[in-house]
This record gives sequence, C-alpha cells and structure tokens, in this order.
Amino acid sequence: MKICCATHNAGKIRELSGALAEHGVTLIAQDAFGVAPAVEDGLTFVENALIKARHAAAASGLPALADDSGLEVDALGGRPGLHSARFAGDHADDPQNRAALLAALAGVPESERGARFYCVLVYIRHARDPRPLIADGLWEGRILTAERGTGGFGYDPVFYVPTHNCAAAELDPEQKRALSHRGQALRAMSRLLGTRP
Repeated sequence: MKICCATHNAGKIRELSGALAEHGVTLIAQDAFGVAPAVEDGLTFVENALIKARHAAAASGLPALADDSGLEVDALGGRPGLHSARFAGDHADDPQNRAALLAALAGVPESERGARFYCVLVYIRHARDPRPLIADGLWEGRILTAERGTGGFGYDPVFYVPTHNCAAAELDPEQKRALSHRGQALRAMSRLLGTRP
C-alpha cells in the first residue's frame, strides 16, 4: 500500500518508514507529488496533523499519514510547542532553533529545565475520511545547556534523556525508536492500522 507522507522532513520520513514497513506500507514524501506545505493554522497538534493529512491526501489522491510534533519546555510556559519548527523565525533551520532555545534558557537552573517531546500521528484513507486514525506519544526529559551528539535531527542534541544519561542525539536509531514520542505514536498507529477493516 502506498501512502503519501505529509512532510518535507527527511528525518521524519526515515523514522516513519521503518516502523510501518511490516504493514506493507510504502511512504512517499509529498514532495514527489509536488504538494506544497499545508497552512498549519490549527490550535493543537491534532488539528495541525489533520490539516496536513487532508491536504496531502487531496493533492496526491492517496491515503495520507501526517505527523505534528513539538517540544514543550516548562520554563518557557510550554513553548516552543506548536511553533517548534520555527522557534527562531519562519525560515529557521534546526541549528538556529536550537541556538534560540539555548539562549531563551540562559541562566535557567537544571532543576527548571524540564521538557517533553509530543507527537500526534494521523492516518486518513482519503481527503474526506470521517474516521481518521489518531495516535500520540510523549517523551519526558530536560534541556541541556549545550549541544551533545550528532545523531537525530531537530532538538535532539539539546534534549537530555534521563533514562540513558545522554542527549537524544547520542542514541542509536534503534534506541531512539524505542524511547521517542514518535516511536510511541508509531507503535500505537501500527496497532490501529492492524485492526482497521
């Protein structure tokens, strides 16, 4: 089964593809269909994931899978949250976003640097699917004072994983899949896909 993956992020596509392969799913990035990014004007992660999935399904003519995820930092009142991908500005890249986050937390003690990654996955059979499948995952940790590691993407180099005493960017891909918010959401989505008629 071919599914349009509603993202331009190669890191996300890699993580999503591996977990869904057991269902005979081939994820095709929306770029392959010339699909422009959707306008993410929802007020929640679920709303934005639905917007992206419906947009990708309508443009590609295929079922679609969309992810909306972000980093919530306690000391920043839950920011960057929905705006994680553009914390440093509309056209910011990962290093710029991480630098902006570290600057915003300058002087904040370790005990107050609690944070979590949250992910919502939405699968729809077609653009007007009235019964979308929705799964989510949450990964608790805290924000480091400097980057560590070279793996992963996004905020991984500044996200400390207490259970493994390292940054998310220092985990190997298999460890990260087992622990991460996206890994949790993917396992839940995989179960849902296995039961859908």
